[in-house]
Amino acid sequence: MSLREYLLRLDSEGCLVRITEPISKTYEIAAVLKQLEPRPVIFENVIGSEYQVVGNILCTKGYFADYFRIPVSEIIPMLTRAIEKPSPPPPPLPIWERGERLGVGGEVSAPCQEVVHLDPDLDSLPIPLHFESDGGPYITAGVFAAKHPEYGQNLDFHRCMQFSPREMAIRVVEGRHFHRFLEDLGQVDVAVCIGNSPNVLAAGAVSVEIGVDELTIANALEPLRLVRGITVDLMIPAEAEFVLEGTVYRDRRHAEGPFVDLTGTQDVLRQEPVFEVKAITHRVDPIWQALLPGGLEHKLLMGMPRETTIFREVNKVVECQDVNINPGGCSWLHAIVQIIKRQEDDGRKAIRAAFAGHRSCKHVYVVDSDIDVYDPLQVEWAMATRFQG
Repeated sequence: MSLREYLLRLDSEGCLVRITEPISKTYEIAAVLKQLEPRPVIFENVIGSEYQVVGNILCTKGYFADYFRIPVSEIIPMLTRAIEKPSPPPPPLPIWERGERLGVGGEVSAPCQEVVHLDPDLDSLPIPLHFESDGGPYITAGVFAAKHPEYGQNLDFHRCMQFSPREMAIRVVEGRHFHRFLEDLGQVDVAVCIGNSPNVLAAGAVSVEIGVDELTIANALEPLRLVRGITVDLMIPAEAEFVLEGTVYRDRRHAEGPFVDLTGTQDVLRQEPVFEVKAITHRVDPIWQALLPGGLEHKLLMGMPRETTIFREVNKVVECQDVNINPGGCSWLHAIVQIIKRQEDDGRKAIRAAFAGHRSCKHVYVVDSDIDVYDPLQVEWAMATRFQG
C-alpha cells in the first residue's frame, strides 16, 4: 500500500485531520503538528507551494500496527521475522520516457517518476523550517538509498538542511553504514525518497549488519515495487511521493545545524558533507511527508526498530516477551523488558543482553510478565515494590 492509499484509508475512517486554511512552512506546520499529536494531519494549502504536506502518520504503535492490520503485540515478532527472513523484491519496473522530461507525450511505469525535473530547485519544495533556532529548512522524513561496490545497496535516514537552491548539508553519524560508504568512496550517489509507506520507513530505520539491503526487509513486511533512478544507479521504492537524486561529497563541507534532536534539545553546529541535488522526480500532485523533530513520530521511528534488536538479544539468554523503548526516555535512552523469569539471575542476563542490543541505552528495566510495559505506573510500581537499590 502506498502512502497516499493509506491516507485515503485514514480519511475514510475519520482519523485524518485536514487543514484547509493557508499555512506557512516556516514554523506554522511544525506548531500545528505538535499541537495535534498523535493525530495524522494533512495541510492542503501551504503558502508559496503547490504541494500538500502530511505529518504525524506514525505517532503511535497503534497507527503502525493498524497499517499492517495486526495487534500492537505482533509488531516486534513481525519486524523480527522480516529481519531474519528478508525477501528480495521483484525486478524493477521498466524506465519509460516521460513527457515532462522530453517536452512531448510519454508514459511512465513508476508513480515516483511521473514528473522529472533535471534542473532542480529545492526552493519549490515545501521543506519546513521547524523551529526558530534551526540552521535552515530540514528534510527529516527522507530515506536515503546508497550503494557500495562491496556491500551493495543500503537504506537509512539522514537529516538534510537546505542552504541553497540545489545543495543541502547532511548529518552523517560516524560508524553508520553510509559513513563507511562515504569514507571508502569519497563521494556517493544517493536517492532521497520522501513520502514512503510504513514498511519502507521501518526498514530504513532498522539496524542490521552491513551488506544487508533493507529493501529486502521492507519487501518482507509488505510487497514492494522498485524502479531504477533516473540519474543514479539505485533501486528506489516506485510508490514514493518525491525522490531527490544526486551526490554526497565527503570533502565538500558546510555548516549543519543547530537542530532540535530526538531528546527535544538543540543539537550542536557541525561541518557536514554536502549533498548536491541533480534531479527531482515526483508523482503528479505529490504529497510532501514531514516528520516533526523531537515529536512522537520521530521517537517511534527511532525507538521501535531498536526494540527488535533488544528482543533478539535478550531471547538468546532468557525468554523475552516484550520490549518498550518508551517516549519518557526519549524513545532511545530507556528500555523496559518483559521476561519469563526461571532462574535467579535471569534479570541480570536480560539487562546485559539489552545493552548489547541497543548500546545507546542508559537504563534498562526488567519486569515480570504480569507488568504492562506500556503502563509507566505499573513499571514504577514494580520498581518500588520488587527492587531495592
